[in-house]
Amino acid sequence: MNKKLFNEFSEVTSKEWKQKIQFDLKGADYNETLIWHTPEGINVKPFYHSEDLNQTSTTPGKATSRWNIGQRIYAGNELLANRKAIDVLNRGAESLMFCIPSDNTDINTLLQDIDFSSVPLYFEFEFLSVNYIKKLKDFFAGKNARIYLNIDIIGTLARTGNWYQNLSEDFNSLGEISSLNQKRVFESTLSIDLSLYQNAGANIVQQLAYSIAHACEYLNRFPDIHLTFNVSVGSNYFFEIAKLKALRVLWSSLVPEFNNQSAPHIIATPSKRNKTLYDYNVNMLRTTTECMSAILGGADAVFNSPYDSIYHKDNEFADRIARNQLLILKSESYFDKTGNPTDGSFYIESITDQLAEKGLELFKKIEEAGGFLKQLKNHTIQKKIKEAAENEQNLFNDKEEVLIGTNKYQNPDDRMKNEIELYPFMKKQSGKTLIEPIIEKRLAESLEQERLKTEN
Repeated sequence: MNKKLFNEFSEVTSKEWKQKIQFDLKGADYNETLIWHTPEGINVKPFYHSEDLNQTSTTPGKATSRWNIGQRIYAGNELLANRKAIDVLNRGAESLMFCIPSDNTDINTLLQDIDFSSVPLYFEFEFLSVNYIKKLKDFFAGKNARIYLNIDIIGTLARTGNWYQNLSEDFNSLGEISSLNQKRVFESTLSIDLSLYQNAGANIVQQLAYSIAHACEYLNRFPDIHLTFNVSVGSNYFFEIAKLKALRVLWSSLVPEFNNQSAPHIIATPSKRNKTLYDYNVNMLRTTTECMSAILGGADAVFNSPYDSIYHKDNEFADRIARNQLLILKSESYFDKTGNPTDGSFYIESITDQLAEKGLELFKKIEEAGGFLKQLKNHTIQKKIKEAAENEQNLFNDKEEVLIGTNKYQNPDDRMKNEIELYPFMKKQSGKTLIEPIIEKRLAESLEQERLKTEN
């Protein structure tokens, strides 16, 4: 670009822009007409200028082009899971996440014929077992592999209300697992389940602060750990881009206190919060923009959700569509070609700074009150998430937050009663729990339940 071209034009200050807008409003109030107030307490302006940026802050960079298309596979049957893994890799998947239900799962059968050198592997466990991690370590020892163990005992406590055993035994097991990884056979052993807070209704500032406070509980015990963040991405497009960037800012502010130089590894999935049972094809549009936000925000891997995942069992067609959405973004929309495309956007950079500042402020309050675990145990975290979720639910009920085809522009001919294979509504925790669990709930659930009752 020839910069001399712009020498003919004088710079316009933020004040001059605002004066011009105020003149064009013809007497209408600028703040009341054009300022948008978010649940996070951020005032979104109609325009942004270089003057809006905090010149002292820098967002840690992460090249957008380095992201993988992920596929999640339930390993209830090792042979079938292996066949599916081979198939999806041949169809465009670049990384795999295996959900391991039992410590009897045979790792040799599950991972047969998979090229570990080119395919990053993620594991989720429905149990906590040092012996099973030893088996994994022995299996991958000497192999050129990138392995991420998404173990999150605090996340399990928050989600279920109980430890696997108890606080002491769970952290002792975590210590043993951490010591097994001194030679970095695994890229990371621990993860932060940030998705739980988003899907339960926490606003973005809460998601950031709770995830960093959550991480701090691990860093206090294992200061040299590398962490993976599991992030759910919502439909507020630019704010979700800024959320991932702000997460890196907060992490880079926190870890030097522990002499830790690691960068966070971020895997992203679309939110469950805004997915709908009726007019379910709109879910494809939602997941597409959410995956775009994840990529532009700097996610390392994106695991898309099938459009029918809330009510249908796992099926090849929906899986293929979800994977193809990411293939189109990477191979046809060139979302793998540009590094940090949001850099220089005054709007996104300003939002990133504000989210990071507000997230840091809330994090400090949590630490001053005794830390994340203490706030979970006295139900402060649960209470705050419920308040945020209720505020968003009220916006949805009043149609100020719109889900097309659900609370606005409904198709009265939609019939879903005979299509439901999975229970699509909030599942209440049964049995005794140590603390009140944080429960995920979609915005449209009550409305959908009423519609199901009136179907012919």
